[in-house]
Amino acid sequence: MTLITGHRGARNLWPENSLQGFRNVLDLGVDAVEFDVHLTDAGELLVIHDATLDRTTEGEGPVKRLSAEARHRIKLKDSDEIIPTLGEVLDVLTSADGLPLHVELKSDEAGNPYPGIVEKVAAELAARGLSARTYLTSFDVSVLEDCRRIAPELARLVSVNAAWAQRQGGLDRFIAQVADLVEVVAIHHELMEAEWALVTSRLPLKRMCVWTLNDEALITDWLKRGIGHLTSDRPDLALELRSSLASAA
Repeated sequence: MTLITGHRGARNLWPENSLQGFRNVLDLGVDAVEFDVHLTDAGELLVIHDATLDRTTEGEGPVKRLSAEARHRIKLKDSDEIIPTLGEVLDVLTSADGLPLHVELKSDEAGNPYPGIVEKVAAELAARGLSARTYLTSFDVSVLEDCRRIAPELARLVSVNAAWAQRQGGLDRFIAQVADLVEVVAIHHELMEAEWALVTSRLPLKRMCVWTLNDEALITDWLKRGIGHLTSDRPDLALELRSSLASAA
């Protein structure tokens, strides 16, 4: 069965990476929840996708420059909420016993990994007893190598799209590089489609994740292929379609 992951707390249903979204997505019955983490100069681990505040909040500028005081004054767009800390998000998600978490470790606005982010995130997860149900994720292989060295008890997932694969010397070379480093390889659906024969010759379906699918026809197609994981901004739709296909089988 394909496992359905709510992307950024189901961002097409609620403000992305918001506590509202994380609370509500649990009620959908998703198989996993994905979200993003940045580290500020003040030492806070913040759950937000972009390295800047501009797109998803009423603020502007680099996330890493945000002080704890300023964070409490800046609202998420289309919401009365502020950017949550990792601890606040984990407090919500801990209530879903056994639910896997896909925690993406982001880089700063210059594309540089945050020094110390792996240690800090791993410590937060361990403090809440969540290590066994968490994947640390990144596009950056060097970050995942740090994850393996610093927190080998945590599972790992790598993401790749066409542009990133090209920068790494092609998808075949990239898969060979990460095959022993991660449990799951998450591939953008357009690249996965274009390289389906290659990917399926290198990896079993259960180790593949396709992202990010929000269209009924696309979701249905990938569910029929039996892909291991499917990430969606509309996990409600993906779950409904999975149930319909199971009923028709």
